[in-house]
Amino acid sequence: MSLALNVNGRTCTVSSDADTPLLTVLRDELQLAGPKYGCGQGECGACMVWIDGQPQTACNLPLWAVQGRAVTTVEGLGTAERPHPVQAAFIAGNAAQCGYCVAGIVMSAAALLNDNPAPDRVAIVQALDQHLCRCGAHNRMIRAVQSAATAASTDPKAT
Repeated sequence: MSLALNVNGRTCTVSSDADTPLLTVLRDELQLAGPKYGCGQGECGACMVWIDGQPQTACNLPLWAVQGRAVTTVEGLGTAERPHPVQAAFIAGNAAQCGYCVAGIVMSAAALLNDNPAPDRVAIVQALDQHLCRCGAHNRMIRAVQSAATAASTDPKAT
């Protein structure tokens, strides 16, 4: 059986069963390393992707649920030459330590900025609250999101 998925703006054909978790297909079939396996229950946020522009955990989402929908991973958010403002701010602010949770956090932060281009600290903390990070880089991550919001507001081509 093969299924067609729209991942990062491309149509991809995968051979997994329709009940296979999206995360498994993204990592194992499509070789996308951004979303990570953490808890397997949608509780830690390491596997966060966008489904039609909205953050969603991929570890507990079956393929059938994303048929005909746009899936975006951190790899589809920006490029090395033109990173998304959140990606650029995380790099500039050394906001990642081990990096395991960062792709999911970046996806949630970028979704927040899409919905609220000028979030206050409370809104940022709430948007990132569902993510588990054991490294203690939370303050740097919050500052990076604040910096990304500022950069996006001063450069309309940034997003």
